[in-house]
Amino acid sequence: MAAERLVVIGGDAAGMSAASQARRRRDATDLEIVAFERGHFTSYAACGIPYWVGGLVEDEEQLISRDPETFRNKHQVDVRLRHEVTMIDLERREVVARDLENGGTEVRERFDQLVYAAGAVPVTPDWARTDADGVFGVQTLDDGAALLAWLDGDPRPQRAVVVGGGYIGVEMAEAMIQRGLSVSLVERSPEPMSTVDPDMGALVRKALCGLGLDVRSGVSVTGLETRDGRVSAVVTDDGTLPADVVVLGLGVRPNTALAAEAGLPIGPTGGIRVDLRMRVVDVPGVWAAGDCVESVHRVSGQPVYVPLGTHANKQGRVAGINIGGGYATFAGVVGTAVTRVCELEVGRTGLREDEAAAAGFEFVSVRVESTNRAGYYPGARPMTVKLIAERRSGRLLGAQIVGWSEAAKRIDVLAVALWNRMTVDEMAGLDLGYAPPYAPVWDPVLVAARKAVDAIR
Repeated sequence: MAAERLVVIGGDAAGMSAASQARRRRDATDLEIVAFERGHFTSYAACGIPYWVGGLVEDEEQLISRDPETFRNKHQVDVRLRHEVTMIDLERREVVARDLENGGTEVRERFDQLVYAAGAVPVTPDWARTDADGVFGVQTLDDGAALLAWLDGDPRPQRAVVVGGGYIGVEMAEAMIQRGLSVSLVERSPEPMSTVDPDMGALVRKALCGLGLDVRSGVSVTGLETRDGRVSAVVTDDGTLPADVVVLGLGVRPNTALAAEAGLPIGPTGGIRVDLRMRVVDVPGVWAAGDCVESVHRVSGQPVYVPLGTHANKQGRVAGINIGGGYATFAGVVGTAVTRVCELEVGRTGLREDEAAAAGFEFVSVRVESTNRAGYYPGARPMTVKLIAERRSGRLLGAQIVGWSEAAKRIDVLAVALWNRMTVDEMAGLDLGYAPPYAPVWDPVLVAARKAVDAIR
């Protein structure tokens, strides 16, 4: 009897987690696994690219969790690098791919089970579609290598413009500063870090400006200027910014064009619709995971698109367990995320104020100023904590933190409270760790919870 065949589209976090988990439960005589990856690498940490560009990580090898040979030899997964899948034929149960290293030779592979883990594609507005050199995205290791080659080239760039003030944008701005460039950050929203409320984003902007970054918030890019085939300036509705290198940090969208062509269901967020086991809705034998799918938000109950490596690994693991004959579910997301920019830490979880309003909640918001350590202990620095709670029940709906050392990881306490539907009254009594080097006697989380209780009463 022929072995069942699993084909995986996408060789990064979600796809290879699915392949690994399926292999743990079924050997190669029972399940053949073929994985197609368009790029040169498997299972790499794209989130580490800004630190590689900034010099904190020495080389790309440190960002690779498992190389193709490990998957081939240890896990018996037939990894096909530089193969771009161009069609999914659900009726014939085949995928069609192009071998990019051999003149685009067409390859066909049958499947019994299919995992669609094609990830995301960067948002690229029309003004950024140029043949000029010096304009870069930072989604893959190949992107990072190309940017580094440009930064080390001749003439060496002196002025950088980063477009987009989200996580990748502010992290890349820091990387450019660390490399000694003069940096401008352009963000269309009123404040950078639009994943937090504007009042918290204002704190981020103030700190970024204090680090020597030229922050242009509330500004839209309208075009690029070039000279001799190289980018020379970024044109905005608030003036023109000279640039020797432009980095795009405008976010991503689900890479679902191939899925839509095949007839896979696409949800309102643009991601593929899956059930709790990561099965594509109403398409037997087809699974999807990672940055190409939409998830359910555990607070609002609504579909959301939150592309993060944490979710991709979990979703791929769930799909692989189920393909391998086990049982697992993905319970949803609450949107927890953290970042650090030149020692400034930012954390968020749950709903922002506008999201809570859109979901129909009546809520209160409170903000407290505290310190990361006991005020008398050396190194005590300011921290701002914001909580959003449902007015009637007191249930926590969202939280945000901006501060210095030991600030961002406090968001994990709030994420656990949010995940378990705790009220701010219950949170105010949490037994959290205390010692002067780590927290004031009243932790900022507890102070914020008490203030929220008072606001509700």
